Parts: sequence; structure tokens; C-alpha cells
Amino acid sequence: MSLVFAAILILWLMIILLSALTADKPNPAADSAKPASASESSFKAQAAASAVALALAEQELSGAHPLPDPPTAIVSAWQLGMRTSQRAEKGNFRGHWR
Repeated sequence: MSLVFAAILILWLMIILLSALTADKPNPAADSAKPASASESSFKAQAAASAVALALAEQELSGAHPLPDPPTAIVSAWQLGMRTSQRAEKGNFRGHWR
């Protein structure tokens, strides 16, 4: 039982080590990024508004429609024979000809 706990402890330490080695390093250049200008933010707002308008127009055009009913399940003679033989092998078969 102690081997199980030792293995869990080793895995836990490996996870801590790997997460410390692969952690993202802080980027000082990203912290000092300049704020967006007024014209750039206005352009982004116009792009977002046009994207929303386009999405709403597509949604109205596509309109949900009910799915058609699937066709009835028609079992072929081969499937019927295989199912009959499987049921006979299991002993759950009560034939109509008895």
C-alpha cells in the first residue's frame, strides 16, 4: 500500500515540476502596450456592429425547420435470419410454428 502512496507522491511532484518549468514567463513589453487610439477603437466598434448585423440577418434567413420523420425500419430477410439464429442460440426463441 505504501508503494501506491509513494507513486502518487512522485506523480504529484512531477506535475509541480513540469508546471513550474512550462509556465508562461511574464512579458514586460505587453504590460507597457500603448492604449488604442480613438479612430482604431471606432473602427473596431463598427466592425463588431457589422458582424452582429450580419449574424442576425443570417439567423433570420436560415429559420429553423422541423426535421422530417425517419423512414420506417425495414428489416431485410438476411437481418431477420441472423436475429432469429442469435435468439435461438441464446435459448430465448419461441417460434411461431410450434
